[in-house]
Parts: sequence; C-alpha cells; structure tokens
Amino acid sequence: MSSDTDDTAETEPTTIRRGRDFEREYRLAAADAGEFLVRLGEQLQDDETLTVADETEGWELPFEFGEPVGLEIDFEGTGEPELEIEVEMPGVADDDGPTIS
Repeated sequence: MSSDTDDTAETEPTTIRRGRDFEREYRLAAADAGEFLVRLGEQLQDDETLTVADETEGWELPFEFGEPVGLEIDFEGTGEPELEIEVEMPGVADDDGPTIS
C-alpha cells in the first residue's frame, strides 16, 4: 500500500503571531541555556527583530522589539538560593498616528 504523503518532507514551522498568547518553559543544562542566551544577545545587538524557535516542536516566534529593553535581576538568598534574570522587550507599535489637516 502506498502513501500520497512523503513522511521525510520537511514541514514549515507554525509562526506565532500577534493576537495569540504563547508560553513555553524549558529545563536545560547550564551550557545549553548559556548558548541560547548568547544567541539571544547577538540578535539584540545586531537586529531589530528577534526570532525564537523550537524546531523539535515546530514553532517560531518572530518579534520586532522596541526600546528600552527591561532587565530585572532577582536573587533569593534564603533557603535554597535562586537567581532569576528576566528580559522584557516592548513590541514596536504598528499603528499609524493620526494626521492633522
């Protein structure tokens, strides 16, 4: 029995767009998290659009960011110590302003 579909064909990733909420949480080795953060930093330095993707799950999230970028460092030193670093980027407004006649 033959199949009309080719299981080896690559499929396009699902693009996460405006108007949809999306969240994923990962637990990674420190080296893998570091590599992700380096690549994130390179995109922040070089581009105006950041693209985060997971090829395994088949999604990508392009995001055109604005300024300023927020950076929060939170250290909890009591009990089991924990360090949290959060980066918050505002999106670029895509609306045209009103005109004066």
